[in-house]
Amino acid sequence: MVKMLLLAMLVLFSAQAPAETDYAALRKKMVETQIKARGIADNRVLKAMEKVERHLFVPESLRSLAYEDYPLPIGEGQTISQPYIVALMTELLELKPSDRVLEVGTGSGYQAAILAELCQKVYTIEIIPALAERAEKLLRRLNYGNITVKCGDGFAGWKEFAPFDGIIVTCAPPAVPAPLIEQLSEGGRLVIPVGEEFQQLKLIRKVKGKLVEKDLIPVRFVPMTGPGVKGK
Repeated sequence: MVKMLLLAMLVLFSAQAPAETDYAALRKKMVETQIKARGIADNRVLKAMEKVERHLFVPESLRSLAYEDYPLPIGEGQTISQPYIVALMTELLELKPSDRVLEVGTGSGYQAAILAELCQKVYTIEIIPALAERAEKLLRRLNYGNITVKCGDGFAGWKEFAPFDGIIVTCAPPAVPAPLIEQLSEGGRLVIPVGEEFQQLKLIRKVKGKLVEKDLIPVRFVPMTGPGVKGK
């Protein structure tokens, strides 16, 4: 009788207990329905998007929304970009395993983690100290030893480690910062949203010392801030 009662209680408890979220399944669905379905075809990018645990890069209260088709707030007035935009900007960089990449706007660290799956070294700059510290701790905990985080003004780039094979900017300056162009290697790619009220995602290539610029799609990013943008 006692055994039957315990068994009944166990069955009842199991029925009432919430199932653990299957984040791996959600990532797979995100890649299939939000990314592949919109034309992202680079298999290495798709695998990185399916591997990196996006829910770890958002506030715990928003983890149930981590794999939805929109950006999410991460504090300090900043956001983590929509998954499709992360994949698109990453694919545009055409990264090789030996490449070195500069990211301007670390934010949560999610984009840096995606890049780190695809290239040799990622240098990422965040102007907001609290975000830079949080991202660095999380990336270290996730064993991304090929990412270096710096708190500073991304407008100026990171001259110490230039030139870069790829540069990605996840905040929007009113115009393309000249230091970023200077720090782009020959044959390198710069992916950047540009504009104030209306922004355009641009792909800029350096070919034989000249710039080849292409406008892609309208986007909406948080504005770039700091002394460089203000012209100080």
